[in-house]
Amino acid sequence: MKLYSYFRSSASYRVRIALNLKGMSYDTVPVHLLKHGGEQLSQMYRTLNSDGLVPTMVDDDAVDGQAVLTQSLAILEYLEEIHPAPALLPAAALDRAFVRSIALSIACDIHPLNNLRVLRYLVHELKIDENAKNAWYRHWCESGLAALEVTLARDGRPGKFCFGDTPTLADCCLVPQIFNAQRLKCDLSAMPTVMGIYQNCQELDAFIKAAPQNQPDAEA
Repeated sequence: MKLYSYFRSSASYRVRIALNLKGMSYDTVPVHLLKHGGEQLSQMYRTLNSDGLVPTMVDDDAVDGQAVLTQSLAILEYLEEIHPAPALLPAAALDRAFVRSIALSIACDIHPLNNLRVLRYLVHELKIDENAKNAWYRHWCESGLAALEVTLARDGRPGKFCFGDTPTLADCCLVPQIFNAQRLKCDLSAMPTVMGIYQNCQELDAFIKAAPQNQPDAEA
């Protein structure tokens, strides 16, 4: 199993957490998103992933031969199917839908507006300065996480984690988003439920080992 990853990529971070929670071994293949014009945009990498995004997972042990997988949530679902224990999704259909809704609100509503290629477009094409770019980031991140705080706080299913007291696919998505929100100095002070879950995740080895600073390509 190979994971083409960038240490600070939220999407790659999600997959690393899931692999660690399931105790699955993998090799990291670093793809630097900033050096050499972005290694994810190179012709060599695009033969593997035509989107020019990370992560990409290559499973040499797939049932039908080598499998190349893209899109972090699709990879998470794939891992759940080929390695079902420990489960990252609850047993009941409604609870699975709840967990997926949290993961999707992060991966589809919050993260895309703050992705590197969007931020680059704001700066290089629309000529927005650094302060305005960071204000954009904080606005969409804070508003999205504030909505998530309401969802988690009013629902009876969250416990230590987004669903009960066992990490799920939702926590795999939440932690990387909070990491980047903190890095960009977002105001998370009015999100006690979200931040409580985040802190609980930080106590688990699977999340610690997946953290950006602990990756082979990490930079100061």
